[in-house]
Amino acid sequence: MYSHPQQGVGTDVAKLRQDAGRWLKSLREAAGLSQRDLAREVGVDYYTFISQIEAGRGRIPPDRYEAFATALGVDVVDFVKRLLSYYDPVTYHLLFERTASNRNGL
Repeated sequence: MYSHPQQGVGTDVAKLRQDAGRWLKSLREAAGLSQRDLAREVGVDYYTFISQIEAGRGRIPPDRYEAFATALGVDVVDFVKRLLSYYDPVTYHLLFERTASNRNGL
């Protein structure tokens, strides 16, 4: 049975969150930001929040996607699309990986 990807604690969800964390860390490092710098840029009180996300123990709240993308110097649409592939792979697949012919049948 499928569980909601944002609430699951299964191995697949944990691996996806860890993968997302590694990707976010690489973006942060490429932007030349420390965890404290990024926390300040996105309006988070504690840099440990960034640490938890990068370790795969947390996720970026949707209302902060744009702030993260801006702070990291990346396009917000590309950023959210990539996050969605980690945080909600089923929805990502339905929106972006199905062939155009399958979508035109709606």
